[in-house]
Amino acid sequence: MPTPDAPFAPGDHPGGPPDPPVGVLLMTYGSAATAEEVPAYLRSVRGGRDADPELVAEFQRRYRLIGWSPLVRITLAQGAELQRLLDAGHGAGRYRVEVGMLHSEPTIDEAVARLAVAGAQRLIGIVLSPQWSPVIMGGYRRALDAAAWRLGPDAEVVLAGPWHRTPAFLDALAERVTEALGRLDPGVPVVFTAHSLPKAVIDRDPGYLDQIAETIDAVAERTGLDRGRWQFAYQSAGHSPEEWLKPDLKDLLPGLRDHGHTAVLVVPVQFLADHLEILYDIDVAAREEAEEAGLAFHRIELMNTSPSFIRALADVALDQDRSARQHV
Repeated sequence: MPTPDAPFAPGDHPGGPPDPPVGVLLMTYGSAATAEEVPAYLRSVRGGRDADPELVAEFQRRYRLIGWSPLVRITLAQGAELQRLLDAGHGAGRYRVEVGMLHSEPTIDEAVARLAVAGAQRLIGIVLSPQWSPVIMGGYRRALDAAAWRLGPDAEVVLAGPWHRTPAFLDALAERVTEALGRLDPGVPVVFTAHSLPKAVIDRDPGYLDQIAETIDAVAERTGLDRGRWQFAYQSAGHSPEEWLKPDLKDLLPGLRDHGHTAVLVVPVQFLADHLEILYDIDVAAREEAEEAGLAFHRIELMNTSPSFIRALADVALDQDRSARQHV
């Protein structure tokens, strides 16, 4: 059916064939799915160098404890849901959604190759992190540039920047927080978390932390959280000797108990799907630390394939497409 953005559905174009589809590429870090895949995954993360055997063993222990990482499966499901939503709003064939991983299968190169076969001449890349840093996430740009030749010399490749202010994303995250708070006693403190980083990295792009703060402020406003009720901490610090950003989540937990609280709600503001840094770092390690501090532990359900989150992804893709068309 025609829409304001698409006056003619594919196949309805008078006097000629339908336009080629616009490619939408969802990209994330990737993951080993099982403990057996950990060595190859860590080798990719380290640019082809084998990881220390002790680190491999520790990651394999974590994978065996949680069973597996569903990140790739969930990301593929997010792509499928986004395809359905775009098809429903703009006609089948107007957009072609693919999924690519930076450090595991299916790769970004493979995803671009599938878009090339589909005839895409414009590609919109979306990194599945609402906050964006060219320093931290430059690998996605490099991988996309390396694969772009597959689309032909006249193709247009657009990489979305930060989308942490997208209203639909903020609404989706606030929805998860509201759902969790509704199951808990009034006054339970909230700790928002983001992935820790080496301090030397963030010194090169301090604006990245501003985006995280803006996300938290917007969600707190949407959910009516008083400033005295929430704190911020980092999680998932790496296994390397350099200085990592603090405070760590575990550093805040004893203080909550000291102030008379008996429970805590953890709200990751970057992670959009269940994976190792949620299922182990939060659900196992942080839970143990909270219980040792005398706190009942709770966290929000992640976005995964929630309809409100898929709508946010569609909004990002459509905004990028409109902007690209305006500059043609």
